[in-house]
Amino acid sequence: MMDVAEIAVCAFMVAIIAVSLLSNLLVFVCFLYNPEIRKQAPGLFTLNLTFCNVMLTVSNMPLTLVGVVSRAQPGGDALCQAAGFLDTFLSTNSMLSMAALSIDRWVAVVFPLRYHSKMRHRDALLVLGYTWAHSVSFSAAATCLSLVGYHRLYASCTLASPRAHGGGSGSGTSWAQFAAFTVLFHACTFLLSCVVLCVTYLKVLKVARFHCKRIDVITMQTLVLLVDIHPSVRERCLEEQRRRRQRATHKISTFIGTFMICFTPYVVTRLVELFPAVPIHPLWGLVSKLLAYSKAACDPFVYSLLRHQYRQTCGDIVNRLLKRRSLNASRRSYGETGPPTQD
Repeated sequence: MMDVAEIAVCAFMVAIIAVSLLSNLLVFVCFLYNPEIRKQAPGLFTLNLTFCNVMLTVSNMPLTLVGVVSRAQPGGDALCQAAGFLDTFLSTNSMLSMAALSIDRWVAVVFPLRYHSKMRHRDALLVLGYTWAHSVSFSAAATCLSLVGYHRLYASCTLASPRAHGGGSGSGTSWAQFAAFTVLFHACTFLLSCVVLCVTYLKVLKVARFHCKRIDVITMQTLVLLVDIHPSVRERCLEEQRRRRQRATHKISTFIGTFMICFTPYVVTRLVELFPAVPIHPLWGLVSKLLAYSKAACDPFVYSLLRHQYRQTCGDIVNRLLKRRSLNASRRSYGETGPPTQD
């Protein structure tokens, strides 16, 4: 019998699965519908991130939900090991894809005139090749070392010590080896991605503020010359400059903030877990895992659907569907009533 907290966790996970699946599939539809999105190099990074989110949503999230409900390992050992491999691979790949998107934005802002020569489709594919090689290497190593299995603290098939999934001393991997692998894994995935995101986006923010400041100076000089301009017009111009600076800050804060809020609790919990003397509440383990999963539901809005190009594409798709529906209704009405008569 599940308690109230577990029911709330299950409800939250169902909501994450629904939002993540619908929003990421919508990003796929926009990518296939709009050729301009496909031509851009960042579209490949977004496509890879969306692929990871969809795979995580349809594979690992439902198994975790089953683990919470049944309080037991979902399926057999082979299924759990495959799910653990996917969990490690997809989480690593998605983090590195976010880092790749931040590098792309940094190149676009810092080197605007040379962006198209520095970030071509070939360059984007090379970056994606590294993210896949990096992700496959760690997930394959974890599987070969028997470091993936069912972890009761997270009700998930994920990285787990031999003791956590019943491997015991016969698994061939000691606790020290598991601890070393865990630290190395999170240092090369979470920490690396976090450093890249912070450095690149803060550089972007610095350049954006510099350009806004130059625009502000030019605007003020222009307003001083136009001495007969109405005060309300001058105030609106200055207010628009302030909003431009705030939008740049809000975007950067969203990119870095969602990454930190969603992944930091889970990674910190995995590191604290290496100290057996420190107790971890089972509910907190589930919550930290849910926060990591929630990033898959946030990414489509943070990186795609709230951008003008994607919003316009969604509007075009909706208008096309409405026109097709109206045309079908007209055809059915025409078939029922016959052709219209003329006076």
